[in-house]
Amino acid sequence: MRAAKQAGLFAIPGFFNPTEAFALLEAGADAIKLFPAEVLGPPMLKALRAVLPKSTIVIPVGGVDANQVASWLAAGALGLGVGSSVYTPGDDASIVEAKAQALMAAVRAYRNG
Repeated sequence: MRAAKQAGLFAIPGFFNPTEAFALLEAGADAIKLFPAEVLGPPMLKALRAVLPKSTIVIPVGGVDANQVASWLAAGALGLGVGSSVYTPGDDASIVEAKAQALMAAVRAYRNG
């Protein structure tokens, strides 16, 4: 984190528990990523948002898919990190595109909803 800040980079380190989240914010994190999100779930994020500074950007990463978008955003996520829910080795482009479109449709539905 120190090296990233000295280089003028945006730092988004990961955390698993509240103690780590607060330590990262104190160390100067610009945002924090909840990882692995699938283990902790939206209720953990909702509870954490109640005690974090309002300006804290929290991004769940790890196991986030289109079916959970509304739950994560409602719990206070200000972004979502996705990987294997959109691409897994062996997927052809049409599968990746369909998964990405489903994810974006879920985000739009939440925002418009």
